[in-house]
Amino acid sequence: MFDITSSKLLILGIVALLVIGPKDLPALLRTIGKYVGIIKRQAAEFRAQFDEAMRESELADLKRDVESLGREAEQTVRAAEQSVEKDWAQAQASVTTALETSTGAPAAEPQATPEPAPALDQAPALPEAEPTPLNGSAEHAAADAAQPTPATPEGQHAATPQVEKSGA
Repeated sequence: MFDITSSKLLILGIVALLVIGPKDLPALLRTIGKYVGIIKRQAAEFRAQFDEAMRESELADLKRDVESLGREAEQTVRAAEQSVEKDWAQAQASVTTALETSTGAPAAEPQATPEPAPALDQAPALPEAEPTPLNGSAEHAAADAAQPTPATPEGQHAATPQVEKSGA
């Protein structure tokens, strides 16, 4: 700011000593020091207020950025949810079509209102499958039906073989 070197400061001090005199020079230096201190405090206060205004401005910008990120994330989640619901409806339609063509009988009408999409942390519950040649359950159902079940009179339990253990 001011280009004061030590040689210029020495010349200034000698001139002040000759003009003011040795008797009044200490009082003048105290007064100058007092005013320099006041100016420094005012500059520090101004700088602190300026820094605070800059922080508030940065916080406002940061808040706007976070809010915009939140809105973008919400839009992305909604778009993903709609995509999942659309894929879910297409999958249901294709399964219904496949069932109609494989069995020859019309399948149950799909629901008019789409089911809410399952939560991401839970797997959707699958309905019990009827035995069909496609999933191989028909063979197991036929084998189970062919095995005779032992008939027992009411009140009696079927005897289960007891196995004795030797404790020797």
